[in-house]
Amino acid sequence: MSGVNKNIVILISGSGSNMAAIAKLAQQRHWRERFGARVVAVLSNKADAPGLAIAREQGIATAVLDHKGHPSREAFDAALMAEIDRHEPALVVLAGFMRILTAGFVTHYEGRLINIHPSLLPAFTGLNTHRRAIDMGCRFAGCTVHRVTSELDHGDILDQAVVPVLPGDTAQALAERVLTQEHVMYPRVIERLLEKMASSNEG
Repeated sequence: MSGVNKNIVILISGSGSNMAAIAKLAQQRHWRERFGARVVAVLSNKADAPGLAIAREQGIATAVLDHKGHPSREAFDAALMAEIDRHEPALVVLAGFMRILTAGFVTHYEGRLINIHPSLLPAFTGLNTHRRAIDMGCRFAGCTVHRVTSELDHGDILDQAVVPVLPGDTAQALAERVLTQEHVMYPRVIERLLEKMASSNEG
């Protein structure tokens, strides 16, 4: 790790709305001045991910690594690790990155890799979380920020936000309300992690 810099690399596959929320709070709350932390790169496995344009508009470096151009998950993850490691990250943040990562990748970033999942884990791991919550008659749904382990959607829970399931809810309507909470919670969790890093460095 170079000096006291706490570089953040964010991985996306789509709109990048959580990435944008993180970058916005980083500026508003002066992460660079307070923690030596900034979002240094946004990487995507999809060249047409709208979030890449948002990142570029904010002056954040971007790169695309198309998983289809690699012969295996392991080969793709190795290329992805090489690109991430160029930035010497203190945190690698998954923000709508729609790839299941290999155990080797997860181990390489152990303690530095976090994800947000659109359910109240351990309920509804995997996909279609909102539809499944509605179909099961859940009164509440939400989202979870957790450390990433080799087991899908497991790992220590860092925070959760609860959203009520309303009568007549559609999966889309519920997803939009949950996403609003994601945009609040995910940046705040990252700020708390940066605060802990700063205090441990002082100690």
